[in-house]
Amino acid sequence: MDTYRAFLAIVLSFAILLGYQFFFGGLETPPVQPPAVQTAEPQAAPVAEPAVAPVPPPPPATYAPQRTGRDIPVETTLFRAVLSESGGTVKSFQLKQFKESNEENSNPKELITTSGAELPLGFGWGSALPADLPLVYTASTDALQATGDSPAELSMTASLPSGLAITRRYGFDPQSYLFTLAVEVRNNGSVPLQGAPALALTSLPFSPGEGSGYIFTGAAALVNGSLEEVKPQDLADDGPRVFSGTINWAAYEGNYFMTGVVPETGEGTNVRFSAEAEKTTTLLSAPADTLNPGESRLYTYRVYFGPKKVDTLKATGYELDRIVNFGWFDLLAKPVLLILNFLYKYVGNYGIAIILVTVLFKLLFWPISQKGMKSMKNMQKVQPKMAKIREKYKDDPTRMNQEVMNLYKTYKVNPLGGCLPMLLQIPVFFALYKVLLQAIELRHAPFMLWITDLAAPDRLPIGFDLPYLGGIPVLTLLMGASMFLQQKMTPTAADPAQAKVMLFLPVIFTFLFLNFASGLVLYWFVNNLLSIGQQYLVNRQTST
Repeated sequence: MDTYRAFLAIVLSFAILLGYQFFFGGLETPPVQPPAVQTAEPQAAPVAEPAVAPVPPPPPATYAPQRTGRDIPVETTLFRAVLSESGGTVKSFQLKQFKESNEENSNPKELITTSGAELPLGFGWGSALPADLPLVYTASTDALQATGDSPAELSMTASLPSGLAITRRYGFDPQSYLFTLAVEVRNNGSVPLQGAPALALTSLPFSPGEGSGYIFTGAAALVNGSLEEVKPQDLADDGPRVFSGTINWAAYEGNYFMTGVVPETGEGTNVRFSAEAEKTTTLLSAPADTLNPGESRLYTYRVYFGPKKVDTLKATGYELDRIVNFGWFDLLAKPVLLILNFLYKYVGNYGIAIILVTVLFKLLFWPISQKGMKSMKNMQKVQPKMAKIREKYKDDPTRMNQEVMNLYKTYKVNPLGGCLPMLLQIPVFFALYKVLLQAIELRHAPFMLWITDLAAPDRLPIGFDLPYLGGIPVLTLLMGASMFLQQKMTPTAADPAQAKVMLFLPVIFTFLFLNFASGLVLYWFVNNLLSIGQQYLVNRQTST
């Protein structure tokens, strides 16, 4: 087997994998229709009648707001939020420790990208509270602060002509992105009322253009212990998806941030995902309840609006860290992220941590890389003899193969020796690739000089914008040059045309890496430099 063809196959595999991620992203579980939730879809399963006497429907809602709802500012150590009395929803949620952009005067990161009736955490209960009802609550305070050591609570109340009274209680922990929402529904009327609780979360991408590319953005839920992720485009094309069973949490996620809801009792809860273009709606619903006059029900949710940081999510609990999904390489990628964060604690710079991780993995694979390089060098030595054998026995393929195998045995050459070391390193490379592409730790993390964001493409400003590029991709060009030098030092194939194709690969990789995160380019550049040094040592050893 020609080692250069094997290497080309590896490169093509790399391109195919990236293309697969870009065009397909992942597989979703076929939709599961819940048996006990009534929906407006034609084939939805019928609702099971409760084992109680028939309950008359509530009177038609004639509620009309008498005033405009106030905005209630809420501040904790980690975020600033604005709750609206109109609907009792969340109007704004800004993360203090994260910025919108890497500009010095950038605003804190805003997670609420919808408006009006589509603000998150809208609550409904049966036909007594239709989704478009302009319900205005009365808040218990004009503002709320939870910046000390003690939690703080805000309550909102509203009543309907049917006799249904709703009280929403928000509870905030000063040191957590997780807050509670407890909704009490009470029947203050004279007739029984029946309804099913539903909590809505409508979301748009957290940043412009975030829904494109090979990073998943969309609806996610942990259902029966399995992570389900559905793209908005799939929902828009194929219709809503419904999951039932044990719902640990349901969320909307981007590359670095998420907004999610944890129902108090996941069993018997259903989650329904729907979308219009990029707008995704998540609806958590539970079985219907009947409230006799004077009775009440309490529905409790925990809400997480914050970063997709593994350590933070693990500390929060509820298996929220499962949303950080590195795909096929998840088992390798998470230990890589752990090592990266461990090194960062000591060096204080993620760029240096990436260099140290690269050196660490290079040392780990040094022995097998050494064998592969020596095998390629030995293959180069026997190329002239192989060419003579092929020419001599070109009309007798069987004899030619026998002579080639004898040649391998005589010179102790393994035709797979140059391929296997590369194949062993492929999973580790892709694991590191996924980490550097998705880890929030690298977002706005500076390295040195002009590289101020390891999650952004490498660009050196020159006072004016270059077409397509903006600035000069210095690190990317250095990476391409190092790859070209590495190719020149690597044993070449006997076929000149094939050798020219291999020398063209650095150009392809340079264009491929132009818009990759500079952290990934840094890894590849340092890895090339280490490979050049290793190849130099091998060339010296085999030439003596």
